[in-house]
Amino acid sequence: MVTRAIHGLWRVFAYALAALVAIFALYQGWYLLHILYWVNHDPGPTRVMEARLEALREKNPRAQLDHRWVSYGRISAQLKRAIVVAEDAKFIDHEGFDWEGIQRAMEKNQRRGKVVAGGSTITQQLAKNLFLSGERSVLRKAQEAVITAMLEAAMDKRRILEIYLNVAEWGEGVFGAEAAARHYFGVPAAGLSGEQAARLAAMLPRPRFYDRNRGSPYLARYAETIQARMSGAQVP
Repeated sequence: MVTRAIHGLWRVFAYALAALVAIFALYQGWYLLHILYWVNHDPGPTRVMEARLEALREKNPRAQLDHRWVSYGRISAQLKRAIVVAEDAKFIDHEGFDWEGIQRAMEKNQRRGKVVAGGSTITQQLAKNLFLSGERSVLRKAQEAVITAMLEAAMDKRRILEIYLNVAEWGEGVFGAEAAARHYFGVPAAGLSGEQAARLAAMLPRPRFYDRNRGSPYLARYAETIQARMSGAQVP
């Protein structure tokens, strides 16, 4: 009797585990299908865009996002270099994760006693922008890692950077390089100078803050640092 009971419990456990694995696979498959489709098709509104629009419409029901998609070739090479310098210097070489950068960020956070650095790569940021909310949790970071691996497996670096440049947040309701270039400088993304590109890249950690504080001395200094390093940046 005891043996039969144990056998029965084991079967229940095995079925439950199989069901959980199947649900997990289906859930991850939903992400993967989107990513595979976006290899050759441009994404629509991202999770971050939807959240920002919802927040804007709480104040103004007629609010709209400023977002215009442009192809990779219609984005200034200066901006591509500036973004790589500012956000992910090893973008060309890694497979989605900069382990040395993550280690440095963890050490810096430990010294400060709070989170002041993230170490996220461009691919990780794209994973978050496309699908995830802004909450901080172990589960969310784990899902971000899975999506990052999917993006790197399905897309080449050029496509990852193209999508990133088109969905990155650059101000209050401003998304993508084309909208940002016109919003701040009145030029298309293709016409950005080195100085302008460096300034846009410097804004990315806090784009809405710098949209309101464009005269920030720190922003100006950081943009100069980025511009000085841009000539050595490798882009796809």
